[in-house]
Amino acid sequence: MMNKSILLSKSDFKFLSEHFEKAIMSDYNKSRLRTEIKQATIFNDDELPYDVVSLHTEAKIVSTDNGKEFIFKIVLPKEANIKLQKVSIFAPISIALLGYQTNDLINWEMPDGIKEFKILAVRKLEASEL
Repeated sequence: MMNKSILLSKSDFKFLSEHFEKAIMSDYNKSRLRTEIKQATIFNDDELPYDVVSLHTEAKIVSTDNGKEFIFKIVLPKEANIKLQKVSIFAPISIALLGYQTNDLINWEMPDGIKEFKILAVRKLEASEL
């Protein structure tokens, strides 16, 4: 699969750039993320396409291995609540998804090996959902 450049809002780009060195992740993920950040297309926060995973979006993804679907709401750490499917932007899955769009495929190293996910849908969260 050809690597396309990820799309990031200025605030997500700033977050990833600052968080990157402190992040605890595998060498594979770090190397992948470093390349993605360097090649990212940056948008003003209010101009990011609506179907890009960013802070305060909900992403529905499917594992291409087993067809399992997951829904994540990407929020600030203080808003995180796994029972409500709210995942911190610092969580590995959030970092993996940031900048990708509907129908993109993502490879990310999980504890049990490199897994592939497809983004099925992305939507902005309403203020009432945060």
